[in-house]
Amino acid sequence: MSRLLFLFAVIVAVYWLLKTYRKQSPKQDAPATSSEDMVRCAQCGVHLPKSEAIQSSGNLFCSEAHRREYESR
Repeated sequence: MSRLLFLFAVIVAVYWLLKTYRKQSPKQDAPATSSEDMVRCAQCGVHLPKSEAIQSSGNLFCSEAHRREYESR
């Protein structure tokens, strides 16, 4: 019986150590995610990343065609 209790204690200790180690180690496989602001096209209303938007007259557009359509109104 004492051997079973000892084996159980060893298993619990190993499990706890592995769990603690996995929390502390940085994730190697996880890709770095960066967040970017999303903006809305003034012409059609579609949402797109700000870096892909075309800015004109204080408005943001999803394409050059939508910029021209909006400004021709």
